[in-house]
Amino acid sequence: MDTSVSPNVDPLIDTLGRGLRNLRLSVTDRCNLRCRYCMPHEDYTWLPREELLTFEEIVKLAGVFTDLGVTRVRLTGGEPLLRRDLPVLVKMLAANSRVEDLALTTNGVLLADQAEALFEAGLGRLTISLDTLNPERFYTLVRRELHGHVLDGFSTARRAGFRGTKIDAVILRGFNDDELADLIEFGRKHSAEVRFIEYMDVGGATDWTPAQVVSRDEMLAALSKRYGNIAPLREDSTAPAERYQLSDGTIFGIIASTTAPFCRKCDRSRLTADGLWYMCLYAKHGTDLRRLLRGGASREAIAAEISRAWSARTDRGAEERVAQPQRGVFVPVDTLKQDPHLEMHTRGG
Repeated sequence: MDTSVSPNVDPLIDTLGRGLRNLRLSVTDRCNLRCRYCMPHEDYTWLPREELLTFEEIVKLAGVFTDLGVTRVRLTGGEPLLRRDLPVLVKMLAANSRVEDLALTTNGVLLADQAEALFEAGLGRLTISLDTLNPERFYTLVRRELHGHVLDGFSTARRAGFRGTKIDAVILRGFNDDELADLIEFGRKHSAEVRFIEYMDVGGATDWTPAQVVSRDEMLAALSKRYGNIAPLREDSTAPAERYQLSDGTIFGIIASTTAPFCRKCDRSRLTADGLWYMCLYAKHGTDLRRLLRGGASREAIAAEISRAWSARTDRGAEERVAQPQRGVFVPVDTLKQDPHLEMHTRGG
């Protein structure tokens, strides 16, 4: 386990001047929901369990990344709370003093049972997905009757000690775009900041069409009718959400990756549960760090491979998608079945 107490280092810089600061670690490709914007089908090709990284391997690779300047680590999936003994991994990662922000994104279904253990293990923040406050809509969206479990997770997480919780809500035209204000009010009640997300055409979104996308400008216009003046917050940040403030001080964010990409400031990369490293959510190919790790490569050799790849990085996946005159599904279903690493639930959001 990496218990280094040495100071943080300057991050690696790519060809566009973007530093490698954020690492998203997927701990499983499995999920207990079937959200129509991410997993619209029932049958999937899953990663072989024997190929998943062990906790020790995850921590070792995370340590290499923090040696190279990463300070923010987020656990993702699939649904990360499906990974057995996850608080053990959290405690191991929290021991790395270079990790300034250790967070987790969850659909909240299993959170009520695990929130206290995760907090005590050293998890710093939570992001909980909640696209609708309507139980019937929730079932239509995810095909599981688990809405109450998600709501219970919010209360349990706050009692456990979590603060600064965020709510992620993917907005779909004609489905939940009439719930923007309701979600803000729910977030206010639970001391959580809502982030509205434009429907993205990433791998797994095989039902995506441009007509279903509710843009940032449309969201702001709708919210202005309810709340009046909405002020943008001027922040020097690489975070994906642009943040806004209502007249009463309530803050919310919008992630406009589909219509107004933030590629030019993106400092994120993703490591799948079986050790493939992707430098862009839209990337078709990744770097196999598990092969290096299990092949006996030294820490220095793995660091050199990461450094080489990031230094040559030119990725602007979302910007390139916007520029396409005929924008349709990014990856068809038959291709996803041949390469599950292209799935959103495999590489994490």
